[in-house]
Amino acid sequence: MTEDIKNRRFIYGRRQGHRLHPRQARLVDELLPTLRFDIDKAASLADCFGTTHQRHVLEIGFGGGEHLAARAQANRQTGYIGCEPFLNGVAKLLLTIDEEKIDNIRIYNDDARNVLDALGAAALDEIYLLYPDPWPKLRHNKRRFISQENLDALFRVLKPGGKLVVASDIADYLSWTLTHVRRHGGFAWTAARADDWLTPPEGWPGTRYEAKAIAAGRQPGYLDFTRRETLSQGAL
Repeated sequence: MTEDIKNRRFIYGRRQGHRLHPRQARLVDELLPTLRFDIDKAASLADCFGTTHQRHVLEIGFGGGEHLAARAQANRQTGYIGCEPFLNGVAKLLLTIDEEKIDNIRIYNDDARNVLDALGAAALDEIYLLYPDPWPKLRHNKRRFISQENLDALFRVLKPGGKLVVASDIADYLSWTLTHVRRHGGFAWTAARADDWLTPPEGWPGTRYEAKAIAAGRQPGYLDFTRRETLSQGAL
C-alpha cells in the first residue's frame, strides 16, 4: 500500500480519551511494542506471531478488548489480531493480557484497513466487527465501516467458508449491513429462523459496551455470515 493511499484515509473519532493511569502508560510504552502487529510481515502470519497457529482471527475495533481476550484465552491455538485506534481501549486490553498472560494476541492500534491491505489472500478463518460506530446522521453514513470497498477487502482475506460476524445495537446499522452484504454477494447469511439475528453466536463472551446497551434497553443484533467461494451479487 502506497503512502499516498494511506494519506487519503481518515480515522473519524477520538484517538484518546482520559489520561492513562501510570500502569497503563507503562504497558503502552513497554508491552505494546512487543505485541504490535507488523503489517510489513503480514504476508506470513507465523512471522507476525513468532509461532505457528492452527487458525487466525481478526477483530476490527475491539473497544476494551473483552471479547478479544476471552476468545484468545479459550482458543490458545488460534492467533488473534485486534485493531483499535483508541488508545484507552488498547490500554485496557494490555492490562488483561499482562494479568492473564495471554500470548496469542497481536495489536494494531491504527486503521484496520491497513491490516486488510497487508494480509495475504484467504489468510483468516474468522473476522469480527462488533458494535462499530453507527454514524447515525445521514451525511455521515459514508463513514460506516460496512461498505462495498471494505466488503471486497474482507472477502479477499477471509478463507472460503470462513466466518464474518457483525454485531450492533442499532437497527439501522444491521439493516444497512444486510443491504450492503446482499449487494456485494460474497457472503451468505447463516440465519435459519426469523429470530436468529437476536441470538449471539455459540460461546459468545460479550463486551462491556454490549452490557451497557442491554442495560439501556437496546436490543443487540448478531449477523453471522460465511464467505462464499465466489461472488453471487444480490444473494443473501
